[in-house]
Amino acid sequence: MWTTTSGLSGRSLRVSITIAAVMGFALFGYNQGMMAGLLNGDEFVNSFPILEMPAEPTKSQEHYINVIRGAVTSCYELGCFFGALFSMFFGDKLGRTRVIFMGASILIIGALLTTVCFTGHWEVGQFVIGRVVSGIGNGMNTATIPVWQSECSGAHNRGFLVCFEGAMIAGGTFIAYWVVFGLSHAADTVQWRFPIALQIFFAIILATGAMLLPDSPSWFVRHGHDKEACLVLAKLNNTTPESDKVLGDYNFLKADVENSRSTQSSWKTVFTFGKTQEFQRLLIGCSGQFFQQFTGCNAAIYYSTLLFQENLHMEKYLSLIMGGVFATVYALATIPSFFMIERVGRRNLYLIGFLGQGLSFVITFACLIEENEQNAKGAAVGIFLFIINPLRTRTVGAAASTCTNWICNFAVVMFTPLFAGQSPWGVYLFFALFNFIGLIFGFFFYVETAGRQLEEIDIIYARAHVEGKMAFRVANEMPKLNLQEIIDQSRELGLSTDTTTGGAHDNEKSELGFSSDNSGHQVEEVKDN
Repeated sequence: MWTTTSGLSGRSLRVSITIAAVMGFALFGYNQGMMAGLLNGDEFVNSFPILEMPAEPTKSQEHYINVIRGAVTSCYELGCFFGALFSMFFGDKLGRTRVIFMGASILIIGALLTTVCFTGHWEVGQFVIGRVVSGIGNGMNTATIPVWQSECSGAHNRGFLVCFEGAMIAGGTFIAYWVVFGLSHAADTVQWRFPIALQIFFAIILATGAMLLPDSPSWFVRHGHDKEACLVLAKLNNTTPESDKVLGDYNFLKADVENSRSTQSSWKTVFTFGKTQEFQRLLIGCSGQFFQQFTGCNAAIYYSTLLFQENLHMEKYLSLIMGGVFATVYALATIPSFFMIERVGRRNLYLIGFLGQGLSFVITFACLIEENEQNAKGAAVGIFLFIINPLRTRTVGAAASTCTNWICNFAVVMFTPLFAGQSPWGVYLFFALFNFIGLIFGFFFYVETAGRQLEEIDIIYARAHVEGKMAFRVANEMPKLNLQEIIDQSRELGLSTDTTTGGAHDNEKSELGFSSDNSGHQVEEVKDN
């Protein structure tokens, strides 16, 4: 089993896991920014002439080239979708770090195929195959990394780590834009080959981390490897496997796994429409990923330089500079979320993001209805205002929402060049409308979870079901609960007591859910295993 910690323990081990994890999200952001810069690079379009837009294209030429641009760019997302599907069906059997190692290795192979593709003979086909292969690896990673990291971290800092992952997407975009800009005057194909090959650097760090760092304790427990789970828990907490802390955490995980096994767990349970409202929560998870794409985030990131050049009529060199500045603003705009997500709340930040993005696109669309130089400047301001208001929702880990993310991502990246070519202002109106729809939907259906235990979410939805109220109103009215209050309300609402206490028996509860004597008894069982 992969229990190696490479001699690390405690904080150094947790930091190493975080570094490896964020490399995966930096890779995703890097690919977004890389393609934005490459699509209008001189050497890139010389190597792939089918992607170059003529100075005065006919309608049919413009439509055809936009289709090819969209396909070449969005095929990566299609690969990500199938990589996420692989993780959904085989990820739990293989283990977190094994899937991540496989994903990083596949991504390296795809990056190599894309980097060394021979021009002059089916070059676009080679490039597309390389991007699809890279996407499969990235889909495996992005579907698995958040689970691995959250299962290896404490509950107190999971929200921070989620924000950090999002910030690294922006960081990867920032690096890619400026790397492409720095090579924009290169005289040969190194202008586009080097930025593509640079992905391999990030992927090697990720693969190395997955190989040299342990799988999550939760995964070990779920698959009956109790001794290994205690060893990893001990290393993460910088203590011994026999310590009360490790044994308490182990017992909590063990009881939770046993409780989940005693409950029917399948897609069929989603449609039971019980007190915990699984189907509604599934739709909310999927809607978060849907709106994340159809509010224009990745459209703006993938095609910012093209939008600056072709819609706002900037010179090619200036559009590259503006793209780099755009990526810089994008990266800097993630910083406030670290300080605001707990104080302001997830739901409020989400709604603020919808409103800000919608207004930004309205400014852009209004300025482009009647095209002139001054209006183009106003439209550029609108695009920059959009990226300052990022969406802050993370539902990665739910299979349906992950697949929704990649399919919607594919659709948006595919149709944006076509839409922008047909109506330079209409595409911004489209995204503005979806932001306002998302604002309304989020207000009525998204529940604030900041500062709450996971078990409280079940109580919120059960109370909403019993009292006939909207879940967000119950969440606003219900104070944060301590452990005993969670147990009491779960019993009152007819929810499983085991679910709210991690499966611990009442006579074995302490602060961690178990007494010292019981923990000591449990460790003997672990040793015997």
